[in-house]
Amino acid sequence: MQPKDVQLGLKENWKQFTLLVIVNAFVGGMVGLERTIFPKFAEASFGIASKTAILSFITAFGITKAIANYYTGKLANRFGRRNLLLFGWLLAMPIPFMLIYAKTWGWVIGANVLLGISQGLTWSSTVVMKIDLTGEKDRGFAMGLNEFAGYFAVGVMAFLSGFVANKYGITPYPFYLGIVISVAGFLLTLLWVKDTRKFVHKESAGNTIENLRNVFVETTFTNKTLSTVTQAGLVNNLNDGMIWGLLPILLNNSLQYNTGETGIITAIYPAVWGIGQLFTGKMSDHFSKKSMLFWGMLLQGIAILLIPYLTSFTLLATIAAVLGIGTALVYPTFLAAIAAATNPQQRAESIGTFRLWRDLGYAFGAVISGITADLLGIEYAILLIGALTVASSLVIKVRMPRQV
Repeated sequence: MQPKDVQLGLKENWKQFTLLVIVNAFVGGMVGLERTIFPKFAEASFGIASKTAILSFITAFGITKAIANYYTGKLANRFGRRNLLLFGWLLAMPIPFMLIYAKTWGWVIGANVLLGISQGLTWSSTVVMKIDLTGEKDRGFAMGLNEFAGYFAVGVMAFLSGFVANKYGITPYPFYLGIVISVAGFLLTLLWVKDTRKFVHKESAGNTIENLRNVFVETTFTNKTLSTVTQAGLVNNLNDGMIWGLLPILLNNSLQYNTGETGIITAIYPAVWGIGQLFTGKMSDHFSKKSMLFWGMLLQGIAILLIPYLTSFTLLATIAAVLGIGTALVYPTFLAAIAAATNPQQRAESIGTFRLWRDLGYAFGAVISGITADLLGIEYAILLIGALTVASSLVIKVRMPRQV
């Protein structure tokens, strides 16, 4: 098929798009596997109690995923999106076995380095491929569907792994789920996914957005739209890294919830986040992206600031849902805003740069919250991250152009 015969749009490419949504659900499932059980896994299997040490696995994951995001964007046009997606799945396959047979915490860190690279390659590829297929009209809706699939799967796997761990033990049974996920994701990609570079050529022919002189610098610092979105993405994942690492510890140790109850609360946040994006992605096609980003970050910050003052299961479950709503408002909107502000030929690299900084937020969040928790207590770590999230919303309000 020649570029002139290629048609952009969600309806026109629904089969490939649906397949990529399913593939991204498997991508999300791989990271959801660790969401509930890892702090307890660290203590039970390796005797690690330091919050900084426990959160080291998130630091390793965040840094490697961030770097992989950037290079996926840089290399997408050269090697093809599908090839990078396949390579990402190949890297995912050894991870469950490394966790099952880990003899030291170093093996766990190594598994999360591999997971970070795999997630960067697979998730970034599915994001870019969906944007390629849909064109401008349904871009926000497309990102909503993509992020829904990924983060709803995170929530489902967070619940399932917590349930399995509570019933059968913290290891090895929860990690068997990861074997199934990685093999299924690889086979789906190998057999049915097609590359989307020809759609980029089609869209580029009628695009009038000027090229950025330096994609990395402008996405990170100088372009007011791109750099404001980038800082918000970093802070969003900074608070997500804290929730990932410290919330299960708070629930298990301070509030004495069992693994099953902890699994429900920690699953509500990404599940609401995921489901909410079915609506917020479409909203970003019609409403002000700036307003959605501001209110989403502000809602997240307020929810996080309330966590240390709550003890009842119902209230904590409710605040987890509120946090999920706030994150749902911003997550597909980040990607839609980046895509709308860049030329199609530079889009993959700009999204890769954004995702580099966004996922470095995992590492920053783990380090900052881990050190603060060890020095002052978990409650102060949570309050600090909540305050930073509110501050990020104010940066959006002040710096981002009004017309976005």
